[in-house]
Amino acid sequence: MKWNWQNPDWPHFTWDRSRIAVAEDQFLLGAGIAIGTAKHLREDEHNQLIVELMSGEAVTTSAIEGEVLNRASVQSSLLRQLGLQSADQRRATPAEQGIAEIMVDLYRSYSQPLSDHMLFGWHRMVTAGRRDIGDIGRYRTSREPMQIVSGPVGDPKVHFEAPPSPQVPAEMKEFTSWFNRTAPDGPEALPAITRAGIAHLYFESIHPFEDGNGRIGRALAEKAIMQILGQPVLLALATTILVRQKSYYEALERANRKNEVTEWLVWFADTALEAQRRTIALVEFIIAKAKLLDRLRGQINDRQHKVLLRMFREGPEGFKGGLSAGNYSTITGASPATTTRDLADLVEKGALMRTGERKHARYALNLGGGADG
Repeated sequence: MKWNWQNPDWPHFTWDRSRIAVAEDQFLLGAGIAIGTAKHLREDEHNQLIVELMSGEAVTTSAIEGEVLNRASVQSSLLRQLGLQSADQRRATPAEQGIAEIMVDLYRSYSQPLSDHMLFGWHRMVTAGRRDIGDIGRYRTSREPMQIVSGPVGDPKVHFEAPPSPQVPAEMKEFTSWFNRTAPDGPEALPAITRAGIAHLYFESIHPFEDGNGRIGRALAEKAIMQILGQPVLLALATTILVRQKSYYEALERANRKNEVTEWLVWFADTALEAQRRTIALVEFIIAKAKLLDRLRGQINDRQHKVLLRMFREGPEGFKGGLSAGNYSTITGASPATTTRDLADLVEKGALMRTGERKHARYALNLGGGADG
């Protein structure tokens, strides 16, 4: 027998709990830190955090599948759906609108039990605007095998083959039952990382939809974690998986052969902890941004303020390659002499840190504290 669902023990997964016990404890500790840190955010900062996390996950979960979305358009769509003011009224594509709708629905309905109705709704969102799919908002019905393949058309490599379409409704009935039984108030409650990791693998193994399984499967992992934590705490899960995309697919491929899933859970636990660290870093970044702008209020000109906001939009990772004098002039339209004065002033006020000299000088946000002098 070749695939996990063809084994007699399917879908009764087993794993060595001791191998991920430490990770589970670290994750709960980190969750407490993230939640506690976020309480220091003002309402507008908290809204910014939600939109940043949602848009990041929306764009990267699509990028994993090879679909490139415009982050600004996704954010504009999120702001409208969340009822927040958006000065940017740019039109989102159906794909951008749809993935934004999934993120908002996940955030608002995280505590609700999983159901076919919820999954079908998510599938309609993730396939919005598609004309090449026959089964939208329902499980696949094609007689053709559902395979994950790579390589040339004449000699493809089959990485996985999912259960035949006629089996899918019964498989998904068992899956949704398992998901709800393992919730915190269910009879078979599981820890956060274990539940999320198995949920993702289990769903991907069934591959119930004609397309969109990866994005929905990652949303399910987020939902599983939110339910354990008892609040809609988004993780930078897709963002972290995108960075580890090659190992992600390799881990899934190794895991879809058997139902002993310890190695998969070890990989997923490490990824979830990294995602949590990224989330905490974003919270701390937003707090540092507010403190810096408050400290500089009334001390900097409009050009300097515009550039700082532009740098903050790059997030904790920072302005790629550092900000140069040329970047500053492009953003503000300032002359070279004005640019030099503005940048020197921002360094003196402790807003920026400079490395290099003259044309090689680069500037980064200084979020560690006050001015040099």
